[in-house]
Order: sequence, then C-alpha cells, then structure tokens
Amino acid sequence: MHTTTQDKWKSRAILFLVSQSITLFGSTLVQMAIVWYVTLNTSSGVWVAAFSVCSYLPEFLISFFGGVWADRYHRKKLIIGADFVIAMVTLAMMLLMPYIADQILLLWALLLMSVLRSLGAGVQTPAVNAVIPQLVPADQLMRFNGINATMQSVVRFAAPAAAGVILTISTLRSTLSIDILTAALGIGLLSCVLIPYERKQTEETSILTDLKAGISYAFSDRLIGRLLIIYGLFVFLCVPAGFLAGLLVSRAYGDTYGYLTVVELVGFAGMMVGGLLMSTWGGFKSRKATLLFGLAIFGTMAILMGLSTNFIFYLALMALYGVALTIVQTAVTTLLQEKAETSMQGRVFGLLGSMYSGCMPIGMAIFGPLADMIPLQWIMIASGIMLISTAVISHLDRQFWSVSHTEN
Repeated sequence: MHTTTQDKWKSRAILFLVSQSITLFGSTLVQMAIVWYVTLNTSSGVWVAAFSVCSYLPEFLISFFGGVWADRYHRKKLIIGADFVIAMVTLAMMLLMPYIADQILLLWALLLMSVLRSLGAGVQTPAVNAVIPQLVPADQLMRFNGINATMQSVVRFAAPAAAGVILTISTLRSTLSIDILTAALGIGLLSCVLIPYERKQTEETSILTDLKAGISYAFSDRLIGRLLIIYGLFVFLCVPAGFLAGLLVSRAYGDTYGYLTVVELVGFAGMMVGGLLMSTWGGFKSRKATLLFGLAIFGTMAILMGLSTNFIFYLALMALYGVALTIVQTAVTTLLQEKAETSMQGRVFGLLGSMYSGCMPIGMAIFGPLADMIPLQWIMIASGIMLISTAVISHLDRQFWSVSHTEN
C-alpha cells in the first residue's frame, strides 16, 4: 500500500515536470530565435534592447497578480490557460507573418507578441512553483526541485542549439510552429495530472486586497521576507559574471561566435550538473547551510573569473559557477515551499518571480554602462565579494534563521 502511494505521487510529479519542460523548450526556442532574428536583420542595439525589455518587464508587472490568481483559482487550469493563450498568440503571429511585408511593421508585431508571451509567463510561473509542494512530500522537495532544475537546464541547453539549426535550414515562422506543438503536448500531459484544489473564501475579496495581503504576509515573515531580498540581491549580483559573460569573453579571450557559444554551453552544463547534484544529494541537512554554501561558492567563482587570464581555466570556473547557481536557486525555492502557507504560495512565488524579472534588468542597466567605464573584471570581483559578504551576514543573523522549521 505504501509503495503504491509512493509510486503515485512520484509518477504525478514526474509527469508534471515533464509537461512543463516540454512547454519551456518551445518557449525558450522561440525566445532565442526572435532575439537572433532581430539581431541579424537589424544589427540595432535599440531593437535588441527593446526585445529584452519586453521579454522581462511585462512578466515582472504581472507576476504580482499572477501570484494572487494562483492562490485564488485552480492552479492546473491556470497553467493550462496561460499555455493555451501563449500558443494562440504565437499561432496568430505565424498566420499573419506572410501578410506583413514591411520589416519595421513585422518587428513591431514580434515586439507585441513578446509582450503578450511575457505576460503569460508571469501568470504561469507562480502557479507552477506553487503546485510542486502539492505533489511532492516535504522531505523530498529539495530532491525534486533539483530534478526540476536539471530538466530546465537541459531544455535551456538544447533550445538555443535547436533554434540555430531551424533558423539555418528554415524560417522564423517554422520555429513558431514548434512552440505551438510543444504547448499542445505539454497541455495534453498536464491534463492527465491530478492536482488537488479547494475553493477558498478569499475569492470574495478584491484582487488588490489579496495582493496587499500577500505582500504583507511575505515581508512580515522574517524568513520569507529575507529570502526574497537575498534572492533579489543574488540575481542583481549575478549580472557581471553571468549575464555579461559574453562581453567579458569578447574583450579578454576572443571576439568570435565559437568562444561565446562554448561559454554558454559550459554554463548550462554546469547548471545541469548542479541539478543532478541536488536531485541525488539533496543538499545538507540544514537548508541554511545549503543556501549559504551555494552563495559562497558562487561569489568565489565570480572573483576567480575576474582574476583569470586563461580561457580553459575560465571555462572550468564557469562550470562551477553554473553548479552554484542551481544550488542557490533550488535552496531558495525549497525553503519558500516549506515555509509559505499553501494559501499564500502563489503570491510568494509571484514575488519571487518579480525579484528575478525586476532585478536582472536593473543589474543590466547599471553594470552594462559601468563596464564601459571601468574593467568588467573589477566589477565581477566586487560582485563576488558582495555575494560572500551576503552569505556571511546571513549566517550571523541568528534571528533570521531561528524561525525556520527546517533548522533542528
């Protein structure tokens, strides 16, 4: 009886993760294809920047409300609905493309599509993160979050390569059709997963009231509030060594597509290894130790990458950087899933998503121009020192960690 029950939750959880990985593959493939299409057809920094903003800003804005909806409504239906709307927007774009002859008009249409797709992601992501604790026992959350991280890393590793191949042998329009197919397959698989839902009386209140209650709940809880702040700071300080890696490589090692591609692939490979590590090891018994260990390793790698002068050594550091990135993200997600009340998890993960989609563009806006004034290596070293300092300060804050039930 116990084995049968265990098999049921495992099969449901794995099927759920597979369905989301399939839809993520299509979304990532399209996102990469659009950026490359705009880059190659315009060679315009303004257009590339515009698409970057439209890929993150709408998600940041809608994540607050997406979290409320994830707590109000059936999360499974919300995920399926968001996937379906994104697929329909993509289908509409695919059908319209042959009739748009003007290049500028096509770019504006693609920009609008990016905005709508970003809004859909902002609704979907909080619901996905909030569903996992409903399917997985508390003592297995870290491992399954590690499995999820591994699957997402594999997808992000494969999608750019697939986008490049498809664009080389076919067209952007063909790439959009793949996203529609993956959405249909993902929705079909998710429809087979039983996800519990209890209708709540909070649906009688207004959206803004629920949103305010969610923000108040998150930041009145010492652990949840600090975790959100640490994660936002973490994402912000990731920018120099992570998101600006291409700029460093082009300046210090070689301005070729080969160098840039290798760095991206090594980074994603490190993230895959990190996910596998967390899915098998499960982290330290103390969630606190796992998170702080990841932050310290991440900061150390940033410092060493800033000091490195050898490309092979830099690649090795980038792989470890990817491992540490996954450890931090998995630990934060697991702690929030364990600590947040079920009725508030949608809003908590909406805030977590907003930390990423908000702090990353802010970091790019600050560190990008700064890297034109002072050496990027110096910025990387400084960010690494700040990350290690964050880990040390968090470790010394006993009041912060004393409220966590995972610390025994």
